[in-house]
Formats: sequence, C-alpha cells, structure tokens
Amino acid sequence: YPPMPFDWSPPALSRRSLLGQMLLAGSAWAAPAAWAQISRAANSDGRLVLVFLRGAYDGLSALVPYADRDYYRLRPKLGIRANRLRKVDDQYGFNPGMAGFERLFKDGQMAVVHGCGYDNPSYSHFTSAAYWHTGVPNGGEPYGWLGRLADAIDPQLTPNFLVNIDERQSLAVRAAKHVPVVFDDPERFGRKGLFQSRPLIDKPLGTSSSMNPSQQFLEDVAHSARQASEQVRAAWHNYKTPVDYGILPMDLPKVASLIQAKLPTRIYHTAYRHNAFDTHVHQAEQHQRLLTYVSDGVSGFMQDMKRIGRDKDVTVMVYSEFGRRAAENTSLGTDHGTANQVYLVGQALKGGHYGQAPSLTNLNADDNVLHTTDFRRVYATVMEQWMGANSQALLNGRFDTLPVFA
Repeated sequence: YPPMPFDWSPPALSRRSLLGQMLLAGSAWAAPAAWAQISRAANSDGRLVLVFLRGAYDGLSALVPYADRDYYRLRPKLGIRANRLRKVDDQYGFNPGMAGFERLFKDGQMAVVHGCGYDNPSYSHFTSAAYWHTGVPNGGEPYGWLGRLADAIDPQLTPNFLVNIDERQSLAVRAAKHVPVVFDDPERFGRKGLFQSRPLIDKPLGTSSSMNPSQQFLEDVAHSARQASEQVRAAWHNYKTPVDYGILPMDLPKVASLIQAKLPTRIYHTAYRHNAFDTHVHQAEQHQRLLTYVSDGVSGFMQDMKRIGRDKDVTVMVYSEFGRRAAENTSLGTDHGTANQVYLVGQALKGGHYGQAPSLTNLNADDNVLHTTDFRRVYATVMEQWMGANSQALLNGRFDTLPVFA
C-alpha cells in the first residue's frame, strides 16, 4: 500500500520527535498533553480497536436497503435480491456472506452509523484516507486523530499505549508525544539493522555518567523499543485460541494476544492489507468474499474477547475512506463514491441504526449520495463516551455525539 502523498508529510520534526519515530516502540517520557484534557472517566479500562478497510468497501452491498426500490433501479444487475439477504429488519439485510455481522446486530452488539462523510468529498483513496485518519477534512493536519487522542488521555506517555499492526505506520496513529508500537509479524518484531551493526544493536543497555543527553535519550528509546518487541513476541507465543476467525482475520488475533497478555495498550489500529475493496469490475463475488472475511474476523474477535473475559472492555470500529457510487457501472462494478456506513461493535453500546441513510434519488453532480452524518460525530462519540476525552479540543470544533453507548 503506497505511502501518503508528500502533501501529508508532517512539518520539520525536533530531534526528539524524529528519533522517536524512527524506532518501533514508544517510551515513557514525562511531558504535558499537547491536545486536550480528559473530560470524564468513561471506561478507564476501555480498549478501542480500529479496523480500516482499504480500497473503499461498498456499504450498499454490505448492508442492503432492500425495501428501497431505487436501490434496484440503480443496480439492476449488482443489486442483491431480498430473498438472498440476511435480513435484520423490514428495511435492511446484510450481505449473504456476513453471518457474523448478522449475529452481532441481532444480539444488540452492533451500531450502524449511516451516511458518514464530509463536505467537498475527495475521490482519491490517499487524500480521503488522510482526511479520515487525521479527522481534518480538506486540511493539512500532520497528526492522526488516534495519535492526538493518545496524547490527550495519556499525558504520562505510558509505554505501548498505542499499537499499529500493519506493514507501515498509519497516519491515524501519528502523534506529537506518543511513539506508537508498529509491527506486522510478531515473530519477527524487533529493531532492524545490518549484520555488521547487530553487536551494537544487541548489546546490553544501561546508563553511564559519561553519556551526554542525546546519548542517554537514544539509550532510553532503544530500551523501550527492545522491551516492546519482547512483550509482543511473548504475548503472541503464549496466545492460543479455539475461536475461528475465518480465512483472513485482519490481524485481530494479534490484537487479542496483546489484550490477553494485559499490555497497557488502549488504542489499536489495524487495516485490511490490500486495496481489494476497490472493485471497479465484476464486483459481486469478490465483494461478498471480502465482506465475509471482515464479518468472520470481527465476530471471531468478539467471541475471543468473551472467552478471556474482556468483551465488556472492547469497542471495535470498522470504517473506510469512502463508499462506492450508488449506481453500478458497465463493467459490473462500482466506482469511487462518497458517504458510507461505519460499524461500531461491542457489549457496551446500544445496537441499532444511527443517523439517516442517504437518499438514492438526491445525488450530487457526480451521481454520488450526499453524506448525512459528518464522520467526526462518530469520532466525537467514541472519544467522549468510550475513551473519556474532550472531543471539541481534539477535533477543533464541536460535533454532536450519537447516543450509541449505554
């Protein structure tokens, strides 16, 4: 997955920030929060797990508005017929492959937020993803919304507080103070270096009165990075589960292993590794297969949390950079769209529908639906009601929360 465009690179960093971002794990430097005060306790032990579906999944194929005849008018071939759907009420039904999501919704553990988007939408994967990852549409914010959240609720900079499981660091977790733990394969998680430099990298760490502040800083960061890699590898080695996560679990078992090991991490960001959801041609079978992977993975993760007694402490958020166009194209696929659904999953929330589904007749000039819910309302809801943060300070504005959490 290519990096963000150069427009989204952060401004010049201080020596401390630059060196910190070069390493794999965070460390506990005492510093004041740069962004906001904690507004209230919320769930002080709550974990937030983000699942980003790269490539823009098709919400109209995931949760189908089968009672809306305009859906079938716009999608005469791609539209999924009502008798094939996993109906959850008299308006909507999940894709045939999404048995896990159907169970979560019917058990009251899933909130669907409809019509999430922003003004002046971008149809670029990279640009729109940057807007979602920073929480600042049409802006140049250098830090991610999760990074700002971590800085706000953990000003003491607890090591391993923020974890990003991916091939490279996401903009969503870039922070001013925290250095996220970033890894892909727990078995190989460690500091990288050339063979000739291994003795220096692997040497015992310590302190010395002869060290200058810069040297001591590097020693502190190296110690923290080594400690994080050891903890992650140990957690993964000790993790065994009978739960079936499906074929592609999207790194969620790795998250489960860290939660089971009682790491202090409160924010996890994972992503579907490929741009596979960008289905411009022959979408039907491919999208159903991909949605099945997501549904099975998230459902399995929640079952695993229940197995280890942590299901009340975890909220999962599933999102994408935008949705697909309302109408099918001539290649039996869908093109880049605008608004989409966001899914929140957990024991602590009140399941059901939130927000207003976009009209399938009132489209914009590009024949895309108009968003009905600013996606920052979802962020504000999670920040305030689950993580206990001041969303107004973090999002540079007031966004009404949704009554999702009990």
